[in-house]
Amino acid sequence: MAEAVIYQIFPDRFRRSGRVDEQRLLALKPWGSDPTEQGFQGGDLYGVIDALDHIQAMGVTCLYLTPIFSSAANHRYHAYDYLQVDPLLGGDAALDALISAVHSRGMRLVLDGVFNHCGRGFWAFHHVVENEAASPYRDWFHIQQWPLKPYPGEGESCGYDCWWAIPDLPKFNHANPAVQDYLLRVARHWLERGIDGWRLDVPDEVPQEFWIDFRQTVRAVKGDAWIVGEIWGDARSWLQGDQFDGVMNYRIGWSTLGWAGGKGLRQGYQNPDYPLQPRSTEELLNIWRATTSWYRPDVNRAQLNLLDSHDVPRALHSLNGDLKALKLALLLLFLQPGAPCIYYGTEAGLAGGPNSDRSSGPEPACREAFPWDEDWPADLGAYIQQLAELRRHHAVIQQGELSWRSVGSDGLVAQADGWEIWINRSRNNALALPDPQASAEVLWSTEAATPAGAIAAQSAALLLTAPR
Repeated sequence: MAEAVIYQIFPDRFRRSGRVDEQRLLALKPWGSDPTEQGFQGGDLYGVIDALDHIQAMGVTCLYLTPIFSSAANHRYHAYDYLQVDPLLGGDAALDALISAVHSRGMRLVLDGVFNHCGRGFWAFHHVVENEAASPYRDWFHIQQWPLKPYPGEGESCGYDCWWAIPDLPKFNHANPAVQDYLLRVARHWLERGIDGWRLDVPDEVPQEFWIDFRQTVRAVKGDAWIVGEIWGDARSWLQGDQFDGVMNYRIGWSTLGWAGGKGLRQGYQNPDYPLQPRSTEELLNIWRATTSWYRPDVNRAQLNLLDSHDVPRALHSLNGDLKALKLALLLLFLQPGAPCIYYGTEAGLAGGPNSDRSSGPEPACREAFPWDEDWPADLGAYIQQLAELRRHHAVIQQGELSWRSVGSDGLVAQADGWEIWINRSRNNALALPDPQASAEVLWSTEAATPAGAIAAQSAALLLTAPR
């Protein structure tokens, strides 16, 4: 994972292939419709295959797909069958084809595992709703009262524990050995089918004893499978070597956007786990140092680092459409130990859908359809490919061995033996280089031209500081 570059895909909104028989004659929403919570636009796994040339050209080595199992929700976190790929996505055959296509390119595929809760259409929960206390599956869930009311009226209790009190999402009873056995069987099944790892949804709400068994199960099937948990903050208790390899490192995301955006950062998004606010250079470095100090070096190299995802506003939305700030944020992302993750559409300049100003652009606005047949707001694909090459050619980045320092209020320097990357976030002022850097050879920069002896506003440059 230290060498990986990840691309996250929200399948329903990524690409529609036109080759899924199950979609014929169905009332799909037009591609590019307002990304509201309900309705399907018809992206499928064959569409992902069709886009692999585009994805791999950016230097991506690993795909992460949000849930693909049968579900009545377009995001598919409401699974009703964990052992079947959703027919609207092309079914099991489409996943087999995707696995084969990805592996033939030397790439990897990670799936999203939602093992805390299911959808209320899940077969075992449906059995309980129909049979109530007579159902042999009644102990698969946390039942509080009969009768169950999966569609409660206002002020009514649904009668069972569910995720965040949402009746759509009954919570599994992980103390039940039958539940554990089923979920571990799911983990084994798709690894044996050929996937390369699991991203685990809300794992902090599942007993950690289950994750210890989960890791042992996964490792027994595929010794190099990656296990990454959705823990938004301090994840030390899950990263002691007996549960996860890494987590979704959201701390890198909000701190980096806060620095790159500075006073131009969009305000108003309220999420204590993703506190978007302007950050000083020292604040940024302190957050990075604290985060990496929590974990062993091998854990830091196995993190999934990201600026945005299906759960938070798109980075370009948070940056108020400032493409230069986004390029700096992406550079900082690629300079961290751990695998940088690009949310689909970042390369096309997506910023949150047609109603991105509503609710400050979080879900579902950040889940808009990829505009394959339209002019893109921007094209950052070649730039992302440059960042991937930068990581690939400099192992010191992958190993997390860069040293960082601040320069004034708007400058950052990442240093390694023989070279330095200077980064200037100021929107108005160039950053003067001191001697001997002022005369150093520029090996790469974010802008086509750099002023002599300085880093232009909102730009960065890689300087050779030792003889070749």
